Amino acid sequence: MSAARACAAVLLCAALAHSRPAPAAMAANVIPAPLQVSQQAGGFILSPDTVIVTGTDAAAKDSGAYLGEQLRILPGLTLAVRPEAFGPAGAHAVVLHLAPELPELGAEGYELEVSPHGVAVTAHAAAGLFYGVVTLWQLCSAAPRPDGDPVVPALRIRDLPRFRWRGLMLDSARHFQSPAFIMQYLDWMALHKLNVLGWHLSDDQGWRLQIRRYPRLTSIGAWRVPAGRAAQRDIDPATGRPRLYGGFYSQQDVRRIVAHAAARHVMLVPEIDLPGHASAAIAAYPALGVEGVRLAAVPADWGLYPNLFNVEESTFTFLENVLHEVLTLFPGPFVHLGGDEAVKEQWRTSARVQARMRALGVGNEQALQGYFTGRLAKYLAAHGRRAVGWDEILAGGAPAQAVVMSWRGVEGAIAAAAAGHDTVLSPAPTLYLDNRQGGGPDEPPGRGRIVSLEEVYRFEPLPGALSRAPQHVLGLQANLWTEHVRTEERAAYMTWPRAAALAEAGWSAPAQRDFADFLKRLPAEFDRYRALGVRYSADALAPARHLGPLEPHMSQDLAPCSDKVLLNVEDDAPRAGPRAVFLVDIENPCWRMPADLAHGAHLSAAVGQVPFNFQIGSARAAIALSAPHSASGELEVRLDQCQGEPAAVLSLAPALDNDAVTQLPAVALPAISGSHELCLRFAQHGLDPLWVIAWLQLAP
Repeated sequence: MSAARACAAVLLCAALAHSRPAPAAMAANVIPAPLQVSQQAGGFILSPDTVIVTGTDAAAKDSGAYLGEQLRILPGLTLAVRPEAFGPAGAHAVVLHLAPELPELGAEGYELEVSPHGVAVTAHAAAGLFYGVVTLWQLCSAAPRPDGDPVVPALRIRDLPRFRWRGLMLDSARHFQSPAFIMQYLDWMALHKLNVLGWHLSDDQGWRLQIRRYPRLTSIGAWRVPAGRAAQRDIDPATGRPRLYGGFYSQQDVRRIVAHAAARHVMLVPEIDLPGHASAAIAAYPALGVEGVRLAAVPADWGLYPNLFNVEESTFTFLENVLHEVLTLFPGPFVHLGGDEAVKEQWRTSARVQARMRALGVGNEQALQGYFTGRLAKYLAAHGRRAVGWDEILAGGAPAQAVVMSWRGVEGAIAAAAAGHDTVLSPAPTLYLDNRQGGGPDEPPGRGRIVSLEEVYRFEPLPGALSRAPQHVLGLQANLWTEHVRTEERAAYMTWPRAAALAEAGWSAPAQRDFADFLKRLPAEFDRYRALGVRYSADALAPARHLGPLEPHMSQDLAPCSDKVLLNVEDDAPRAGPRAVFLVDIENPCWRMPADLAHGAHLSAAVGQVPFNFQIGSARAAIALSAPHSASGELEVRLDQCQGEPAAVLSLAPALDNDAVTQLPAVALPAISGSHELCLRFAQHGLDPLWVIAWLQLAP
């Protein structure tokens, strides 16, 4: 035993005067579940005279200061942090110790021992010591307090992570979040032992990172007018034009965020998306686009734009200069180059691009994307960094040493591992946090599919063939795309507690993962969230909502006629304050509702109109709309089928000039025996704006 560990052992035995019997032994109430836990008798009382002893090591002092800060949040205790090599005789102490002689703990493993006489946290490296402190804080937060002071159960924990990449991705390109929120998000990640934040900083709808050499990327590319009539009516008195929406991170902001992440042992992976998702950059610097493509402003539609960077030498110089500044800001080993959803039509029809392909000896547009990504990956490699790309980069030949992030299921990860590439599993829809967590009407906007807490928890990062090549699986990552997640509060809500389930899938060994046990540990986790001010989803555990036929049915209670592109979309009005949210299949806006018509009924409906700001290519032309019978259009109600003559028609005239929700005058439905279903769709002149149902109600 080393001298330092001997001191720790002395301290564990030194505070008998401060101990008293504790409640019966309980399981370690922490998330993610530790690798090994052994219960012991009694417990340790964390009282105001407890001291945190760190020694002189900088990492131990940092973790000790962090523990002190966290304890002030939850139990309300203010503990002294002392840098002595060992505490005074009789000290009631928490001892933090770095042990170079324990390499088996790896970079992130730790040992934690709680006895009635004290606590010792031991780790081989700084990250492990930090995670040991996180576990201790969770134990303290969940501990009973019979006399006011937390009584932490006596136990011994030995803990190691299953995967080294346990990540979240936050999309700040579609909606800008403040630097303060980003740092909070990092804090919440660290408390779940999540250690990678992919930071999506550029897309069609916004460029968020200050690049000093190219100031128009943020002066132009970081701002847009939101879609919809309400935004067009919101005139900025300073300019006389519709108000711009957006923001960007200065290099000073980024340095503060990077330092905060490092203190929480979270690695930031910036993403500069290319060659597609380039509209904001091209709006700022038109020479970056394919000839003939001119964008008057940063666009506000969601979906797939055809705009790609061109392949001129000047464009590669531009992008390398951008990456040079990215590398000065982000010290981590990885830079994400995107590579997803690059529609090649502009390259196919461009004479200049085709000539460049011939000059480069590139056979087709897919191979051209491979050349594009490979060239910038080579630039990164020359500066000691590794490129990360979405799984589309495999089609054009992924660059050597590139990490492949598999989002279109797990097949990309399997193919990447077979080709010798490291991979991260990030499959849609299971690990896409912009999907709804529950079916209630209070769920925030997002994709229409429900991805439950249990579905995330049960995701297996080593399925099938990957279990035979585990050395190439770095880990897993859940993505929060924010097309429909406008506010910081909603970003937090969509993340937690599903990210807690992800954390356990990434950290805990398969034998330690049990969903029923996880649910038992969630109440204590929710207590922590409330203490920390984390907005989280209660719908994640809410039972299914059941309504009677005469109760009001919100759009989320109605059955869509199809599930082509089902979205929970937000109204564009009012500009400030709460907005309605509507569940609609944007490629088939049609709803079904059961109806008891034995005695006839009156149907009341409230409707809204949202901008059709969806880039869905040729699918737009295939959307079937009923021909309206008036200038305003109608909501048509049919019985038991969606074709034929309507049983009732509600005029949209009262709602025509209202950007928010309008209740329409009720209509009578005939008395018909038996079980029936209403089919409702709009008759309108065009798709924009898209009429949607807010709620329906049948009354006798």
